[in-house]
Amino acid sequence: MAKQLLKGNQAIALAAVQAGVDAFFGYPFTPQNEVPEYLSYYLPQAGKVFLQAESEVAAINMVYGAAGAGKRVMTSSSSVGIALKQEGISYIAGAELPCLIVSVMRGGPGLGGIQPSQADYYQATRGGGNGDYHVIVLAPESIQETIDLIKEGFDIADIYRNPVMILIDGLIGQMMESVDLDKPVKKRALPSKDFATIGTAYHTGRNVVNSLYLDPASLEKHNLELQAKYEKVRQNEVAFELIDMENAEYVIVAYGSSSRIARSAMLMLKAQGIHVGMIRPISLWPFPHQAFKQIPQTCKGILVVEMSLGQMIDDVEIANQGRFPIAFYGRTGGIVIDPVEIKDAILHYEKWVRHHD
Repeated sequence: MAKQLLKGNQAIALAAVQAGVDAFFGYPFTPQNEVPEYLSYYLPQAGKVFLQAESEVAAINMVYGAAGAGKRVMTSSSSVGIALKQEGISYIAGAELPCLIVSVMRGGPGLGGIQPSQADYYQATRGGGNGDYHVIVLAPESIQETIDLIKEGFDIADIYRNPVMILIDGLIGQMMESVDLDKPVKKRALPSKDFATIGTAYHTGRNVVNSLYLDPASLEKHNLELQAKYEKVRQNEVAFELIDMENAEYVIVAYGSSSRIARSAMLMLKAQGIHVGMIRPISLWPFPHQAFKQIPQTCKGILVVEMSLGQMIDDVEIANQGRFPIAFYGRTGGIVIDPVEIKDAILHYEKWVRHHD
């Protein structure tokens, strides 16, 4: 199929249909409104289920139910809506159910604004629900990569029986790009869903989907089993891109829209004779700590760039292990960073270095 020009939110909907999603439960929230709107059109045509829930809380619990029945299921929202879903996400992770969650970030805190932001890094990678759980978080930088990671994300969720979040910002959701919906993605062997509550006619005994363990020893055993699973995710699902790292004088760390903007700043700096590389995390959890081992000794410092006041810095500092100075440049409130700002942050690097007294 030839390439076509698609808006990000429409591409998300089409990618989910191509990935074989059985059901979508969600609620309209700017700037991802078009995702449920398009799915309300596409899914009934494909004989699948679309339901606009009465609230974000209801939507995530419907996801829980459909995932427990063995269906390939998803939801989407933006920032505030994802915050409302956190309890349900913790339940889903605790019950070891697969699902896909698309989070299209906007400015905060609270209702904030409707412009693009990356201030939900903590929300996605640390989670707002209770307990020792993790959501697998993937952060594309283009609409094409969003399509690819949605298709892969459903498979990853099924393999690990865990929620997978596709984390983008309003810029990717609202812009348009030329994409290939039929681009091949990594083929994975998927497990059977023998955990599903689909009735005793299909298996011996009765399946129970639950996250409640009243016996402390049983709950500890369950949590240790979850941690063993998360360790497998760390071993197998870390994803990142290294760009122009050889002999780099500075290294930018950025994801999503910020990494795209940083690419333009890198070209500007190259024209001035300054060689800048970039580490682009694609998996935000698990974070690509091993990528930082590739930073060359020519590096004078790391610049973290985010459309926030600095949330990924914690992970960068852990991965850096004190090897290089770390500076930060970001904008917040829904302001999109200009490449010139990143260029100037490199040219005046010392101004932005974080000092720990």
